[in-house]
Amino acid sequence: MNKSSLLLLSIMLGALSACTTAPQQAPVVDRHLTPTSPQPMVKPPAPSEDASKARDERGLYTVKKGDTLIKIALEHGQSYTDIAAWNSLANPNDIKVDQVLRVLPPENGVVIGKVEPPGVTTPVPVPVVPRKTSPRGDKKPYTEGALADLQKQDSDKPERPDRAPAVASAPSSTVNTSAASAAPAMQLSAEDRELTWIWPSDGRVVATFDEGKNKGIDIAGRAGQHVMAAGAGKVMYAGSGIRGYGNLVIVKHSNSLLSAYAHNRAILVKEGESVRKGQLIAEMGDSDTDAVKLHFEIRQQGKPVDPSKFLPNR
Repeated sequence: MNKSSLLLLSIMLGALSACTTAPQQAPVVDRHLTPTSPQPMVKPPAPSEDASKARDERGLYTVKKGDTLIKIALEHGQSYTDIAAWNSLANPNDIKVDQVLRVLPPENGVVIGKVEPPGVTTPVPVPVVPRKTSPRGDKKPYTEGALADLQKQDSDKPERPDRAPAVASAPSSTVNTSAASAAPAMQLSAEDRELTWIWPSDGRVVATFDEGKNKGIDIAGRAGQHVMAAGAGKVMYAGSGIRGYGNLVIVKHSNSLLSAYAHNRAILVKEGESVRKGQLIAEMGDSDTDAVKLHFEIRQQGKPVDPSKFLPNR
C-alpha cells in the first residue's frame, strides 16, 4: 500500500471515530428523597372547666331533657314562680333544652330579663305570673326532682273564709336531735334547729325512707283520716299536678326545709296560706296510689332527707 492509500485510510478512520464517539452522559442525580416527617397535630386546648358547671356556680342552670321548671326549682331550693320572674317567663311550662335559666336571686335584687346562652341577648319585659288557687289539672311524669315543679312564690294569702283552720291536739316536740347528729350530712341552720315537728298523721309506717327508692315514709290509715302540718310554715302548693302523688300539699318551713303530703282524698288549705303546726291541711286518701295512705316527705334544699331525723320518737 502506498502512502496515498495510507493517508486516505487514516482520514476515513478519523471521521468514523468522530461519528461513533459516545456522547457525554449527564450526571446521575439521586432522586430518592428522604420523606419529610409529618408535623404533629396541635390539639385544641381543653376547656378549663365544664361550661354547665361554671354556669351553675354563677347561679345559672342549663335545662336538660326531662326538666320542668318545678323540678329545677325544687333541686335549687327555690320557688318556681320566682325563677319564672327572674327569667321573664310568661309561661312557666315553656322551657327548652339547653336554655339557660337563672336559679338564684340577682345580687342587686332587681329582676332581670330572660337569660340566654352566651352571645344571645333578648330583652324581654318581666311578666306577672298568675297565681293558681285551685288544684292543677295537668299531669307531669314523675321524676326524682319532680316535686320542684310545685313550689310557689312566698306571698301572704287570706285564710279560706269557708273553713276555719283546725288544730290537732298532737303534742309538740322538737326535732330528733340525736338522730340528726348521727347523720353527718344533716347540717341544720340555727333557724332550722329551732323548728319543732309532730307526726303528720296517726297510723303504722308501712314504708320507710330509702334514698333512691322511697323519698319519704308511708303511713297507713283510713279514708278521711286527718293529715296535719308537721310544722309551722306556708303552703307552697296545693293541687294534683304531678303524676304519682295524687292530691298533694307542700309546706315550706324555712329557707331550706319543706314538707310534702301526698295521696290525699281532699285538700283543706290554699296556696300561700300560713299554717300552724298541727293544723288540719288534708284528709287521707288513695289518690294516685293503690291503698289509703299518706306519703310524707321532708326536703332540705331540694334534696329528700329521712323524716325520722326530724320527727319525734313514738
